[in-house]
Amino acid sequence: MSKENRGLGKGLDAILGTVPNADQLRKPVGYVNKELVGSRQRENTADILRIPVDMIEANPFQPRGTFDKSALDELVSSIKTLGLIQPITVRKVAEGRFQIISGERRFRACRQAGMTAIPAFIREANDQGMLEMAIVENVQRENLDPIELALSYQRLIDECSLTQDEMADRVGKKRATVANSLRLLRLPAKVQHDIKVGLISAGHAKALLGLEDPVAQEQLCDLTISEGLSVRQLEALVRKMLINPNLKPSKTAGRQEVPEEYRRLAEHLGKYVSSDISMRRTSSGKGMMTIRFNSDEEVTRFLNALEGRED
Repeated sequence: MSKENRGLGKGLDAILGTVPNADQLRKPVGYVNKELVGSRQRENTADILRIPVDMIEANPFQPRGTFDKSALDELVSSIKTLGLIQPITVRKVAEGRFQIISGERRFRACRQAGMTAIPAFIREANDQGMLEMAIVENVQRENLDPIELALSYQRLIDECSLTQDEMADRVGKKRATVANSLRLLRLPAKVQHDIKVGLISAGHAKALLGLEDPVAQEQLCDLTISEGLSVRQLEALVRKMLINPNLKPSKTAGRQEVPEEYRRLAEHLGKYVSSDISMRRTSSGKGMMTIRFNSDEEVTRFLNALEGRED
């Protein structure tokens, strides 16, 4: 007697069984049982009330300058389907006016999703408390880029009169981690921009901090981007420049010399594509070759050559 084949392709139902009334259980979380703000005297600051969107304003201390559009769109879609799972947190600034402490991205998504009232915790907070809570919440919950993170730390120190030790305690980070982050703000504005947009990593930035000259830092940053230098290659260049301050970074400074066979290969490939062919090779023999082409015809000519056919 053969047994029924219960493969893994059945999905969760094959493992957990069918959940009865699943569609009824999967309803949006709208906090519809919560009262609208002002409908009664608030008794507990930990309670959740629904606040009309036109009574809520943005957080002036928001450390994040931009919000990723695709991630925001995903959140809008989730809210339309399931509702807002986690309420935002606000403070009352005037009669009928509330200011966001944390959750501005959720607020924007709710507004885009067409919600007219948003569930929120109402907390008491002065400007300093507001700033601290907003920055700490962002540092702990959001993917701030390295420069936004460093600027957030600096604002806590400057505007809340905190030492680095106190600030590290606030955000739950080691003091050394905070100190290394703050050092990024010593780099030239151009280099900070390249870190912010992801052209170089925080590891590259740390290597650049080994130099004091901002002009050299910018030059090495440009070289890192154009040549695709690794952090180790950049560190090696920085060490050379520290030994010889008159050394100027060049386009071949970070490259490993390639054997003659590689040059001959590049020459052969150059017969079929008119653009540059770049090669990078480590001392162990590993590497990468990039072939750029300008048209479909070049690709066809290259393919014909590989397959031993005439043009």
